[in-house]
Amino acid sequence: MLSLVENHSLPRTAAFFDLDKTVIAKSSTLTFSKSFYQGGLINRRAVLRTAYAQFVFLAGGADHDQMERMREYLSALCRGWNVQQVREIVAETLHELIDPIIYDEAASLIESHHAAGRDVVIVSTSGAEVVEPIGELLGADRVVATRMVVADGVFTGEIAYYAYGPTKAEAIRELAETEGYDLSRCYAYSDSATDVPMLESVGHPHAVNPDRALRREALARDWPVLSFNRPVRLKKRVPALSVPARPALATAVAVGAAAATAGLVWYASRRKAPSARIHSI
Repeated sequence: MLSLVENHSLPRTAAFFDLDKTVIAKSSTLTFSKSFYQGGLINRRAVLRTAYAQFVFLAGGADHDQMERMREYLSALCRGWNVQQVREIVAETLHELIDPIIYDEAASLIESHHAAGRDVVIVSTSGAEVVEPIGELLGADRVVATRMVVADGVFTGEIAYYAYGPTKAEAIRELAETEGYDLSRCYAYSDSATDVPMLESVGHPHAVNPDRALRREALARDWPVLSFNRPVRLKKRVPALSVPARPALATAVAVGAAAATAGLVWYASRRKAPSARIHSI
């Protein structure tokens, strides 16, 4: 049970949520493939390929090599995309595509953490052009996301910062330092074994709809295992909300590509990525 009220004489705390298959039922990046096709950013073949990637992601069967191939493909795919056009497409289709796939259980947890006085931080491998609007929709206080290199208003196809694996934990520790979070009293939620570093960085880790590797890890470490299976439209939950709406997201950790961030790998981030820069709201 979450405590109902945070003791403000104690250090601040936060709840860190992975996004895909933890807060929403699908891959946030791949969900927008049809919209990108309609906007002229990708062709029909790319739509079919991303649909297959979504299937692999949902089935939980993608191994390291498959995810690396997916990362390389999506990074190349977004090269030359106009950043503003991507943002506009996401904004126009956000409610249609994302609202129906938000887990009711996750939305309730977010409300509970806010009611307890904790910040809510979305920590996602997906690009910030996707994650920032979703974070705002959910009332998140902060976002950590992948960002792409941008030149003359378009994506170059190069990745500036990976929010993946150990880099998520590094970002959380940096946020704790700048925001004064006591990580021993913080919470974290994820579905993937790649997020074990993030989960073990807080005092209250939770496995949500875990893949097989994370389920084994959670059982071995006696971490709670949660099952989320009720996607619901947020607007249907609004009348029942007892917690005041949070202010819109004012600042994000990263500015990234919407379609170049599924299955990013840690070793690639060590080669290419600079340290994450965390900005407070």
